Amino acid sequence: MQKFKCKVCGHVFDPQKGDPTAEIEPGVDFADLPDNWTCPVCGAKKSKYRPLK
Repeated sequence: MQKFKCKVCGHVFDPQKGDPTAEIEPGVDFADLPDNWTCPVCGAKKSKYRPLK
């Protein structure tokens, strides 16, 4: 699974770790995150994330 990085603050969403602040379990792919999910650091929308190369 691919990691995604927030263009606003640089937070990296790692699917293997999930997002405990939003109760997103490890193993959830970025594409499967809810549309209203936001960056746990700066609150940016999911659309502000880009895939890490």
